[in-house]
Amino acid sequence: MADEVAASVNRIAVRIPPFWPADPELWFAQIENQFTLANITSDDTKFSYVAGNLDSKYAAEVRDILTRPPTTMKYEKLKTELIQRLSASQDQKTRQLLEHEEIGDRKPTQFLRHLRALAGTVVPDSVLKPLWLSRLPASTQAILATQQNSDLDALAVLADAVLEANPRPSISETAVATNSVEQMMERLTLLMTAKMGEIANTLRQEIAAVAEVQHENRSRRSNFQSSPHSRSRSASRSGNGDRDGICWYHRRFGDQADRCTSPCQYQPKRQGNDHGSH
Repeated sequence: MADEVAASVNRIAVRIPPFWPADPELWFAQIENQFTLANITSDDTKFSYVAGNLDSKYAAEVRDILTRPPTTMKYEKLKTELIQRLSASQDQKTRQLLEHEEIGDRKPTQFLRHLRALAGTVVPDSVLKPLWLSRLPASTQAILATQQNSDLDALAVLADAVLEANPRPSISETAVATNSVEQMMERLTLLMTAKMGEIANTLRQEIAAVAEVQHENRSRRSNFQSSPHSRSRSASRSGNGDRDGICWYHRRFGDQADRCTSPCQYQPKRQGNDHGSH
């Protein structure tokens, strides 16, 4: 009877705080203090307290243990697995958050403190270290790679000294350099576009010239028997000259011709002076 009264008093005295999924290890440390104050040592009682204070979504993480608990050390098994499973999930979420952080204008030591503030007690230095290192300039990373045995704080102090000796370009300087490259690429694109236009125009004229010569050659062959004089009329169409002393290119394209074959007596037209002699 006395044992039942004592157990009842202990149950009333225990104050279990709300479960803290961000740091389950700290939560277990708090409830174990409550167990000590209430003089609770029973494995079954501790297991029941923890199981009864887990929200459904966190209980689902350890469903196998809650539904089929071991015969001994139930509380320790539940504690170990809950910490491990939730901490791994939280570590992944925090790592994803930290991977988006950039050093900016901060010193390496300042950036390390910033990452630690975001990580809290969930992410250890072993996880923070590669994330922190990856945000440093490549030259600084190369120097720190020779100091792998140093702890993270010592590496941060060394990184500060390296950057002070080799300052990074300011954001404004980087922006100016970026703008200069963009302007140069824009000018280069315009020049290439104009040159490609000239090449395309020349190719069009060449293709048209070849097509015209082929057409005339076919006509000449078909009319050779019936028109003896056709040979003399088309003999010069291959680009070596044409009637009135003007080559085929200037006769076809005028001032827009990109090529000319000698002999050619074509005279460019003068804009605005076509009627100057009248």
